[in-house]
Amino acid sequence: MSEVVLERPSSSVMVARINRPSARNAMNLPTRAQLLQAYCEADKDPEIRVLVLTGGEDVFVAGADVKEFDGLGPMGEMLSKSQEMWRTVNSFRKPVIAAVSGAAIGGGCELALSADLIIAGESAKFGQLEIRLGLMPGAGGTQRLVRTVGKYQAMRMSLLGEIVHADEALRMGIVSEVVPDDKVMERALEIAERIASMSALAVMQIKEVMLAGMDVSLDTALTLERKAFQLLFSTEDAQEGVRAFIEKRKPEFKGK
Repeated sequence: MSEVVLERPSSSVMVARINRPSARNAMNLPTRAQLLQAYCEADKDPEIRVLVLTGGEDVFVAGADVKEFDGLGPMGEMLSKSQEMWRTVNSFRKPVIAAVSGAAIGGGCELALSADLIIAGESAKFGQLEIRLGLMPGAGGTQRLVRTVGKYQAMRMSLLGEIVHADEALRMGIVSEVVPDDKVMERALEIAERIASMSALAVMQIKEVMLAGMDVSLDTALTLERKAFQLLFSTEDAQEGVRAFIEKRKPEFKGK
């Protein structure tokens, strides 16, 4: 049984579903390898505009498979597929939507935080619980979380190993929307299709510039934005968008 199931609800959207229900979708090395493959496939296929990550109805991802930690030396994780997977996740150019039902804990919280939008069900809960094992987040949890919620809330979650439920996560800015549990995938796919209908060039530039701008000065970020804007202005998609607006019709973007 595949531990990451790939689905194509439409030609422009891929769904990657973590599928280890017996282990609460905890990520082991085969899961990471298959997730890496899913990201690579989505990146290479020009028809795929948006990737949706999801798990089961009761759990998104309950962290790493702790059984693999037993006897693992300090170099073990570094030499595994884990680091390669996270590098690919971090550099993925297309928008990613995390559709979260149930627990997103540890590596599951980090995986959700790597997405560009998070649609959470009312049962969703988020936590960096590594401190309870004498460990710390090792896949972006300390960095993405503090950039998302600020120092004091990130410290609270990470140092105390506290779990944040969906409504609080929305108030803190961890998630984009909270919807009924049975509407999570429906809403995620609705948003995915809307994004997929936009110019792929503009979508990827917005993601690239916005994320890059978080790590540089405002002046540098504004320069990046201005250059990307000028680049897009000369594309066929931009010309089509302007013409469609003037002609009061729906634009037909080609990604050129």
